[in-house]
Parts: sequence; C-alpha cells; structure tokens
Amino acid sequence: MSDIAVWTFGAALIAHGLFGLYLGLGWRQGRQGAALLVAIAVSALWAFSGLWLALEMDSRSLWMTTLADWLRLLSWAVFLLILMQPLQRRLHGLLVGAVGILLVPPGVLLWMALQPEVGRLSWLAGGFLACSILGLVLVEQVYRSVPKDSRWGFKPLCVGLAALHIFDLYFFSNAVLFGRLDQDVWVVRAVVSAMVLPLIGLSAARVSSWSMRIQVSREVVFHSTALALSGLYLLLIAGAGYYVRYFGGEWGRVLQTALVSGGMLLLGVLFVSGSVRARLRVLISKNLFSYRYDYRSEWLRFTQALSSADDSLTLGQTVIKAFCDQVESAGGVLWLKDEQEVFRPHARYNHGPVEVDEYADSALCRFLDEREWVLNLEEWRSSPGCYDGLGVPGWLSEMDEAWLIIPLKSGGGLIGFVMLDRARTRFEVNWEVLDLLKTSQRQAASYLARMMATEALIEARKFDAFNRMSAFVVHDLKNLVAQLSLMLKNAQRHKDNPEFQADMLETVAHVEARMRQLMKQLQEKTSIEPLRPVDLDALLEEIVATHRHNLPCVRHERGDAGALEEGGRCLVAAHPDRLKRVIGHVVQNAFDATEESGKVCVRMEAIPDDPARVAVVVEDNGRGMSERFMREGLFRPFQSSKEGGMGIGVFEVQQYLREIGGVIRYTSVVGQGTTARMVLRRMHARGTATPSGRAEVDECLERLT
Repeated sequence: MSDIAVWTFGAALIAHGLFGLYLGLGWRQGRQGAALLVAIAVSALWAFSGLWLALEMDSRSLWMTTLADWLRLLSWAVFLLILMQPLQRRLHGLLVGAVGILLVPPGVLLWMALQPEVGRLSWLAGGFLACSILGLVLVEQVYRSVPKDSRWGFKPLCVGLAALHIFDLYFFSNAVLFGRLDQDVWVVRAVVSAMVLPLIGLSAARVSSWSMRIQVSREVVFHSTALALSGLYLLLIAGAGYYVRYFGGEWGRVLQTALVSGGMLLLGVLFVSGSVRARLRVLISKNLFSYRYDYRSEWLRFTQALSSADDSLTLGQTVIKAFCDQVESAGGVLWLKDEQEVFRPHARYNHGPVEVDEYADSALCRFLDEREWVLNLEEWRSSPGCYDGLGVPGWLSEMDEAWLIIPLKSGGGLIGFVMLDRARTRFEVNWEVLDLLKTSQRQAASYLARMMATEALIEARKFDAFNRMSAFVVHDLKNLVAQLSLMLKNAQRHKDNPEFQADMLETVAHVEARMRQLMKQLQEKTSIEPLRPVDLDALLEEIVATHRHNLPCVRHERGDAGALEEGGRCLVAAHPDRLKRVIGHVVQNAFDATEESGKVCVRMEAIPDDPARVAVVVEDNGRGMSERFMREGLFRPFQSSKEGGMGIGVFEVQQYLREIGGVIRYTSVVGQGTTARMVLRRMHARGTATPSGRAEVDECLERLT
C-alpha cells in the first residue's frame, strides 16, 4: 500500500498547495479568509507528512503524521468557530467543550510517550474520534446559525467538511473497535481530503465575508467539466460492459464490444452537438461563475434612465436609449399599439425615419405576445429553425441594421416592441443578456403603459372639461332665452313705447353679443384669461340695469360706504365677463324664486376684520330653500330646487369664485327668502392681488359661518 499512498498523498499535497496558493493570491485581508488559508496550509502539511510516512515508514514520520493530523482537525475547528462568531453570541460553552476535546489527542500522545503500553492506539484513536465528532457538531451548528437566505453560499462548505469528518469518524471508529488502522481507508483519506477542495472553493466564491476573490476562466472550467463528465460517462460504460461480459455467457464479449462502441459513438455525438455544448456552458456559467452584470446596478441605472426623461428626449426615446446602453447598440425604433390594434412607430433614437405599421394579428406580433422571446435577427438569419419557423415581415428582414426585437408586455398583453440596431462592437447575446433584457422590458413596459394611460386620461379630462364648459354655456343660453322670452312677453304691452323699443334693441344686441362670445368660447375650448381689475360697483349697476324692466324690481343699495375706496370705486381681481355672468346667475335665481310683488336687492358690504376682501350680497324675500337641500344638493351639479332648472348656475358660481380666491355662502329660510353672500378679493390701485390659496378660502368660510 505504500506505493498507492505515495500517489494519493502526493496528489493531495499538490492539490492543497495549488489551492492554497490560489486562495492566497485572492485574499483581501479578512479574518475568516485567513483562517481558511491556515486550514488549507495545515492540510497541505498533513498531506506532506502522510507522503513522508509512505516513503520512510519509521516511528518519527508516524509521530509527525499523527501531530499533523491533529493540527488539521484543530485548524478546521478553529475556522468553523470563527465562522460562527458573528452568527452566535453565546459560544462560551461550545468553546470550552471544543478546547477540551481538541486537547485529547495531544494529551494521549504525551501519555503514550511516558507510558508505552499495549492498547495505546485505541486511546489515541478515541481522541481523534472525539475530534471528528466535534467537527461534525461544529459543521451542523454553522449550517443552522446561517440565515436561510444565506445558506446558499455555505452549503458546499458544510457538505465538504461533513463528508471529511464522517470519513474520519469511520476511520477512527474502526481503529477503536479493531485496535488497528485500516491501511486502505488511510490511503483513501488523502483522496477524500482533495475531493472536498472544489466545494470549499465554491463557498469561498459565494461568501463575500471570507474576502476571497475567486475567478477562473470560463473556458478552463468548461473543458474541465466536459472532460470530467466524459470520464464519468466512460467509467459507467466500462462498468456496464464488464457486467454484461460477466453475466452474458457466450454473448458477453459481443455485447460488451457493442455497448462500448455505442457509448463512444454517443459521446462523440454529444461532443460535436452545438446545443449540448451550449446548454453545458450555460449550466456552468449559471452555477459556477459570477454574472456578467451587477444586476442591482443595472436595475438602478435602467430605472434612473427611465425616470430622467426630459425635454431633450421623450419617454419613448429614453426607453430606446436605455436598451441601447445595455447591449452597446447604436440606436433603435419603438412601436406602440394604438386604439385600432395597430402597432405604429412612436419614437426613434439615432435611427432614420420608419413609416411601417404592424397589425396586432400578424405573425411577428403574435410570436412576441405568446413567446415573449427577444428576437435575435442575426440568429434568425443563420438558423431560422431556432424560432419555430417564424416568418419575419419583409420590411424587417430588409433592414440590414436591425439586430434585436424586444417585446414590451404589460398587464398580460403586448403594448409594443423595440427594434435595436447592431452593436457598435462584437457583442455576444447569451442567456444572461436575454434575462437582463426580459427583466428590463417589464420595467419599460410599465412606464410606457402608464404614459399611454396618462395620455388617455388627459384626453378624457379634456372631453370632461369641454362637456362641463358646454353645460355652463347651455345654462347661459337658457338665461339668455329667458331674457328674450320676458322681452317678448312685455312687448305685447309696451310695443308702442319708444323707450321700450330702444331697450328691446339693446337687449337683443346684448344677447347676440353674448351668444357670439359663448360660441367663441366653445371653439377655443378655453376661457382662461389673466385677472384684471374690475369696478365692482359699476358691474353691479350694469347687472341691475339689465333687469330694470323685470318684476319684481331689483334695487341696488349703496348704503355701505366702507366698501368703497377713495374715488367711489371698489376694484376686485377677476375676469369681467365671467364675474358678471356668475353674479348675474345669483341675481337671476333670486328673480326666479320671488313673486312679482316681492323684492330683490343687491349691495356691497365691507368686511371689518378683513379689509382685503369685499362682499356682494344678493337678498330676496322669495320662497327660500330647505336646510336639507342646502346641505346636500345646493352646490351639486345638475340638482336644482326650481322646476325646469339645470342645477348648473350655483355650481359654476362656486367653482369660479374658488378659482379667483373667493367664496359664496347661502342663508335661507323656507317661505321667508334667501341671502347669497359672495366674498371677493379686493384689488388696490397700486397693483393686482393674486388669488388666495385654499387655506384662505377655508378661513373665509369660517368667518362667514
């Protein structure tokens, strides 16, 4: 067995030496990494002592091997304890027990030197047996102490060290039971110790806290793995051939030859198969190497790119540029689906104009929607069968610069796709690139879907605003029609009165001008104008003059001199026509709610505790409103207490007054009348007052209450 031991321990020494050298070159001054390096170095020393023992076979080499074996177990125990220190704070009992057990072998060695007796091997093997059990306990504690989401990195180490200590447990328990060492098992210990090194290296690459920089050439690992799998395959074929020959009788040799030949042929087919090699390469890259991308940085960079769309680039162009940066592409084009289920070019980046539409039921769109594959046109041109016979549209196959087609799916449906031009440099599109693009497309699709939803919402709001404006216009038309009806009603009695005829012509001219203004407002779809100073007293005089021939008579009271400034004016910040219209709504409502024998009065009032505001009061002694209607329906659109009313006037008044920083408040008693109090911001001669905020409106409401 000495010759075999020389080979096994020599191979173990070389493996531990090279592995320790590689770890030492990648060490980054970490304590856990230092403990691992010490354990590997001591294991190499143990392999060297075993080689020495196999060559010399004397007592001195035996003592050296025993001491090195104990140091190896000690170094691995210390390494495990260091791993456990940041994970468990209460390690005192475990440390005391570990130190006590680890001191057993040297104590037995010392006792053996002083008391050479028969049976001392059993005592020594018992000490090493206790150390092996301790090692298993420490491995189990490390595995349990690591959080579940971090066990992925520690699993290879725990499996390897557990296998190492279980083999030692078998070796030393055999020695304790039979009083001798099993030379076959002793020789295999070196092989087992070398076999666990790849598992330790895998954990060193996965656990960043060990401060080990593990990096191996992908080609080296690929070919090494392929050779290892080939060797394992040949061993299985050889074993099966031996079994067939042994039990096959006269046909044994023929079957063995046929089996081995078939196995070699199958191995050759697998070696030349590009798909098998590609799958093996992907399997190795996914499980043994760090990814090409730092996904956290890529995700943050892509999200930041989508979030930083500015005036220089639209969101569509930003999406294209973000994809281009990931694969070194020069530019591209984005197609989005419209309401007619047609994908149309929406944006382009560093690319010429493209005016090609693609229908949602086309072969390309169905393929992108169902498969969600990133279409590599270079791969499709060389191997169309990879895409299940996909028929690429003629316009796309004729674009020589087209490279990748990335589907954009959101909410379970295809909302668009991006075509990227060829990369600036040679760029390999592997599984990792495809995974990154698929992940990024979901983020981009969500942004684009939100953009499309926002645009649809804006359009809906435009229609809503237009409809609301139309409702206000219709309400104004109703009031104008009421004026014309009243004029026609009075014309039967006053048609021969020249003064009435002049008033009638003036009223018709006013109605015609007002209707033209309403039509212009609808055509321009807006009525937003800058605020201007409006003489409130003169405006009220115009409103009263408009109703001077109506019954009941309207009075313009001028009793509150505090509401006027020097010069007898009171300026407010508003739009003249709109302010006249909303105050006219309130006055018209007072007329509609009052009998012809009643009274309607309009006046201005100063607000003593708020000189920056003025109140317009419209008071009548009509039928009034109930408290329930005032609380639940007064300011709601399309609700009215009048028969045939539209319920728009008071709502428009409230909306406009809030727009210019004012407020309206009603007080009413059924059968006694109603008082409408409109508070407006004053504008002094030195400058224009700006509309107040919502807080000021609320404060004004509290004062009125």
